[in-house]
Amino acid sequence: MPSVKTGDIQLNYVEHGSGDNIVVFIHGYLSCVHWLDLIWPRLPRTIHVFAIDWRGCGDSDKPAATQNFANYSMEQHAQDMLAAIKTLGIKKCSLATHSTGGVISIYMLLEEPKLFDKVLALDPVGPTGLSLPEEALHSFPALKESRNFAFKFLSFAASSLFIKESLVPDVKSEFKPETTREQRELFNMLVNKARELSDGAGGGTLYHLKKERDEGSLHKETHRIKQPMLVLWGEEDIVIPRQDIDTTIKLIPNSSLQTYKGIGHSMMLENPDLYAQIFTEYLKK
Repeated sequence: MPSVKTGDIQLNYVEHGSGDNIVVFIHGYLSCVHWLDLIWPRLPRTIHVFAIDWRGCGDSDKPAATQNFANYSMEQHAQDMLAAIKTLGIKKCSLATHSTGGVISIYMLLEEPKLFDKVLALDPVGPTGLSLPEEALHSFPALKESRNFAFKFLSFAASSLFIKESLVPDVKSEFKPETTREQRELFNMLVNKARELSDGAGGGTLYHLKKERDEGSLHKETHRIKQPMLVLWGEEDIVIPRQDIDTTIKLIPNSSLQTYKGIGHSMMLENPDLYAQIFTEYLKK
């Protein structure tokens, strides 16, 4: 895959389509550009998409974490993405985000408002960060050590692919019979990819999301965001609570919400046809 230099690191990216209707996709926690693998064949090539791996994720460089994960903050990821966009020669684009990519995009919108057209935000972490139990903050070492733990952990992020009764602690998550072969194969690959994250991207993300919730001031700035933002939320999402989504809608002036029954945190995995349809309709010119 190609890469783009931002400062002293290289960020991996995937490019799909061509033309001047450009969309930059920003993935979420424990993620990488491969989370869109089921979407690429479902998108028209007239939408020119760049999906970029964060530092520490996928095939991007994985610098060692500095004190308090300072070089893996949400602001740092935003600066990386802005630098990548400029290096790629992109003058104007829309954003599509998933989960933690949502809060990263807010920093980007505030930093370079003239660069962006509109935003499609899937199950976003909003400007108030995320409330995390203490045990979750220290989950990444266990995830790297145990593939079974990683599989279980990520199953909560694609809950509609799994038998509901298996999504409880100390029980192996089991795919529903109707979960397709391509969904199963991609999910298993994404579990492996999540275990390859750097410690900064793994532990640092949770540290900074909690810090954003406990002491962040980003929510005081969101009134300045002018871009239209369509927020998508799966009603079975057990990662981002509806209350957080409602808060995001209240804090971002030109935002609107669509909710979907029978879908969890990751529509691009759980219902790729639907996500590709919404993506195409909202982001076409």
